[in-house]
Amino acid sequence: MSEQEVLVVVSKLKDYIRSQSEMNTAGTVAPKISEIVRRLCDQAIASARKDGRKTVMDKDFTE
Repeated sequence: MSEQEVLVVVSKLKDYIRSQSEMNTAGTVAPKISEIVRRLCDQAIASARKDGRKTVMDKDFTE
């Protein structure tokens, strides 16, 4: 998987932002959100590995 690949459904993201704020979404938002998702996933993977699991769970995602 490419580091540049968008990991979110752009139409859903745009719909959510519009429904919550009546604002448009710039084309640069989806790649930025994907970077954040990758970072969170990498942290969750590390947490699962630390616990000796091969399954990433919701508890591995912390803020």
